Amino acid sequence: MKENSNLTRSQIKDWWIERRLNYNIGLIISGFIAFILYVFVGVNFIMPYDDEFDITLFTIAFQGIGYLIMIVFANLFYSLGVTEDLNHNKENTDDFRKNLFNLGFWFSVSLPFLAPLWLLISYFLNFH
Repeated sequence: MKENSNLTRSQIKDWWIERRLNYNIGLIISGFIAFILYVFVGVNFIMPYDDEFDITLFTIAFQGIGYLIMIVFANLFYSLGVTEDLNHNKENTDDFRKNLFNLGFWFSVSLPFLAPLWLLISYFLNFH
């Protein structure tokens, strides 16, 4: 049987606020690693076959700004976690709260890896 956490609405909001920094650090690290993989896949798999694929300071800056915008959107969805916790965690359990956070965290940090994965799939579909 799950035990109630007996947190108040204010404490629940604080619980989520305390974890937002870790969430954002995870997004930044995963974005950086995904970009490194994107460059690796692009240079080693796409560039030998496609002269139009290039990575310049402009494309790096453009993708960086785009990723910062996506971090803002991710934080908006993070705020939905608080709302879900307050509205659907009827028993006020820590398990629900932690599982909700972990689900959102791992989903969010995995999304940046779709770019290098898409590039690798593109290689196999077009050049292999």
